[in-house]
Amino acid sequence: MDQPPRFGRVVLVSGPEAVLAERAVARLVGEARRERPAASLRQVDAATLDLGGLTEVTGGSLFATDQIVVIDGLDNLAPELTDAVVGLATHPVDELALTLVHPGGVKGKGLLDRLKKARVEVVDCPTIKAWELPQFAISEARAAGGRLDQGTAATLVEALGPDVRGIVGAVRQLLADSEDGSITDAVARRYFAGRADVTSFTVADSVLAGRRDEALGQLRWALDSGVAPVLICSAMAAALRNLGRYLDARDARIRDADLARTIGVPPWKIKDLARAAHDWTPNGLAESIQVVARVDAEIKGAAADPGFALEQLVIRVAGLRGRRPEPARR
Repeated sequence: MDQPPRFGRVVLVSGPEAVLAERAVARLVGEARRERPAASLRQVDAATLDLGGLTEVTGGSLFATDQIVVIDGLDNLAPELTDAVVGLATHPVDELALTLVHPGGVKGKGLLDRLKKARVEVVDCPTIKAWELPQFAISEARAAGGRLDQGTAATLVEALGPDVRGIVGAVRQLLADSEDGSITDAVARRYFAGRADVTSFTVADSVLAGRRDEALGQLRWALDSGVAPVLICSAMAAALRNLGRYLDARDARIRDADLARTIGVPPWKIKDLARAAHDWTPNGLAESIQVVARVDAEIKGAAADPGFALEQLVIRVAGLRGRRPEPARR
């Protein structure tokens, strides 16, 4: 399929995922440069523009007739420039390849709506969901000519959390140091020792599985490694909420991939939730969530000893696993 011409067109790159937006801009600039190698490039922040500045950057220069222009932060464009920008979209300039970048959100939405109504080309850069991150890592490795399996991708995501840029950097580093272009789980764990092996999510998983003593050891290691107490509390709350969502949705007779999407977890996590669900009741989950909320408030309120509070949380929540409702008294 032929690439559309970049000059005489306006492209809107819109969405909160910065890594995807940066890549889209780099691709568009590269295409424009290949189309007209002599064109000059200008990249400006919308917040710094007035009408004169907008006219200057989009109106050619003394040294190059063709202009490649990227305007970042469209949400901060001065309201009085809206008509001028829409005018560039409705009456494009043959010598101009213009890319507009908006981070998503409601600020500046009126301008976005007008641009879309003008039928500009739109490149969407949505937030990458938690359950999509392992596949994103696999795709990164594949795009770089390497290999990464689902389990190892999950290890990286668990170590790095929802840090898309961090995941990209980790995949590139691991591939650069790989002799055969393959990232193994052992290598990933060696690189991220102290992060991939013991994280707040690992502590939470051990608690849900009823491995109290193991969870206490992991908790001490995580705290000694500098993991913030509030993050451990947050991971516990997230694990309990995910298990609650699984209990609510597991009878829906849908595929694991669809179930994962409904709950908001990676597909590989469904098996872990299924195993944990055998030993948890709705009452036990509800009480555990209350315990976590109370400890979270204590930690954020500058508890005298956050570590001790978290140890008590682990002991209390692990003890609620498998507890059945007491029979009603007659």
